[in-house]
Amino acid sequence: MSTVGVKELKNRLTHYLRRTKQGEEVIVTERGQPIALIQGIQSAEHIATREARLARLAAQGAVTLPARKLIKRIRPVKVSGPPISRLILEDRR
Repeated sequence: MSTVGVKELKNRLTHYLRRTKQGEEVIVTERGQPIALIQGIQSAEHIATREARLARLAAQGAVTLPARKLIKRIRPVKVSGPPISRLILEDRR
């Protein structure tokens, strides 16, 4: 386990991410006080957010994350006339 200040982490982020990939944990400090822990997704014990759980599953190869962002909300379409289910039943007769 190593300790790094915020400025050093910012300047050498790739280096520290490579170390976490190898299983090492990195403690991030701000003015000498620990503020964060960077650890590999495989070694995290408790993951609270849905995004973090999905990231762990992706790292394990269990799921594939989407390549682009999903549509937030789809507006329903209003259709006038008889229900579509009735039209389908009539068409089947």
